[in-house]
Formats: sequence, C-alpha cells, structure tokens
Amino acid sequence: MANFNTHFNVAFAASAVLGVVLFKAGMLSPELLVGCVSAGTIGGLLPDLDSNNSRPLDIGFNVLSALAAFLMVVWFADRLVLWELLAASILGFATIRYGLFALFTRLTVHRGVMHSIPYALMFGLISLYLMFYAVGLTAVDSWFVAIFISFGTLIHLILDEIYSVDLLNMTVKRSFGTALKLYKHDDWPWYVLLYLALLLGWYYAPDGTGFYYSLTDVDAWWVLASHLIR
Repeated sequence: MANFNTHFNVAFAASAVLGVVLFKAGMLSPELLVGCVSAGTIGGLLPDLDSNNSRPLDIGFNVLSALAAFLMVVWFADRLVLWELLAASILGFATIRYGLFALFTRLTVHRGVMHSIPYALMFGLISLYLMFYAVGLTAVDSWFVAIFISFGTLIHLILDEIYSVDLLNMTVKRSFGTALKLYKHDDWPWYVLLYLALLLGWYYAPDGTGFYYSLTDVDAWWVLASHLIR
C-alpha cells in the first residue's frame, strides 16, 4: 500500500489540478479553490483512519480532543469555577483521546469498510452537511467541497490498488481488491447500514441544483477552453 507521503502528495496534486481547472472555468472563487484543494488533500488521508497506527488517525483524534476540551470551557464558563472548568476540559479531552479512540480502534479494521467506494461517498456527504449547516457555506460551495473530499478519498483507494500490483515481477499482492470495492461479504451488515445511510443522506442533503447548473454551464466551459489556447 502507498505510504502517508505518497497519499498526501498525490491527493494534493490531483486536487490542485482539478481545482485550477474549475477555477479557470469560473466555478470556484479563489477562497473556495483553496478550501477545495485542502478538502481533496484531507480526503486523500481519510481512509487510513481505520489503521490503529496511522498518522491521520493520531492527528484527527488530537484535534477532536483539543476541540472537546475547548468546547467544555465555552459551554460551562458561566456555571463552573476555575478548577471545575479545568477538570471539565481535561475530562472532555480524555474522553475523546482515550475513550473514543480505544472504541474506534477496536471497532475498525484496516482496509475494512472505510476502504471502499461507498465510504468515499459517505465522507463527501458528511462534509457536505458540515460545510452547509456548521460552517455556513452556500449549498453550491458545500457541494464543491464535498465532491473534493470524495475525490481525494477515491485517489487514496486507487493508489492502494496500484501499490498492490508488483509491475516488475508481474505479481499481485494479497491486498489487491481490498481498497477500491463496493461490497465485501464478510462485512455485509456494515455495508447494508452504509448504503442505507447514503440513501438517507442523499435524500435530505442540501439542494444540489445550483451545483449541477454550475458544472453544466456551457459558458463556463467555453471560458475554460479560451484559457487553454491563450
């Protein structure tokens, strides 16, 4: 499988190319371009969250733990004295960093459900809801960020499959087919839940009409074509 640096660099490069293309077509603002390329790069690291010793997993849980500690202080600032606030923040940090972390690593298996095409779509849907409801982006901008998250995740899966083939010796490793997959019989209950969640998430998702019109705008693609020949 590809290592952390390969996943990071390739996801960044692919997202940057796609982002510049859409930017030149007038679909992305400069600020959204930066956000989308960042989203694609993050997406390129997300599948390795199911690895107990992965750098993305450590970074992700450290950030979540720090955020939990900060939120505990914000929520209880007017109700607790100083030492109680400190205790609450430590409790919030420890609950996420050690409690939730231990539960997550126990329930997940590397190259399991997270290494699959439907999970790549799920990462995009989750980011769509976060961008629209939590961050406050428009529906169109939220959809662009979501697409880049899923795009980066798919890049990760493709890289893992490529690294499962030894081109020099013309052999295929046992890991081949464990990343870019739609379903795995051994994990069928998880896939049933995953596909149900995707259907519900898609049904209640923010309106994507504006996003669709942005991608199919003929004038935008003519603008892009004009940049290619100048």
